[in-house]
Amino acid sequence: MRARKITGVLLSLALLSATPRLFAIVDGGQSVGEALEVEMTGRVRLVGTGRFPLLVITSEGRDFFVDDEEREKLMALQQRVVTVKARKHTYEVFLANGLFSRRHYVLKDIVIVRVGGG
Repeated sequence: MRARKITGVLLSLALLSATPRLFAIVDGGQSVGEALEVEMTGRVRLVGTGRFPLLVITSEGRDFFVDDEEREKLMALQQRVVTVKARKHTYEVFLANGLFSRRHYVLKDIVIVRVGGG
């Protein structure tokens, strides 16, 4: 039983330490299809660890990651509801064994349309 706990802890630590590299690999890879022009309304949130914070806009139960070059535009608007126009890039994330894991959405060329309350 103790070996299982240790294995679980080690696996969790390995996944957490791999997360920043995962985003770097995904963002540097090929997008799925063309980037789409979108207009969306959602809450600006800071997620991730203190060492590797990521800014997202959560809309319709899905997180849309803000490109690093666009972070300054939205950093002061954390926990506020915003409407933005942006180009949505979609990336597919695969596990080490080649199985599909999830889609990763990144917003670039962001223009703030409206800022709502908290």
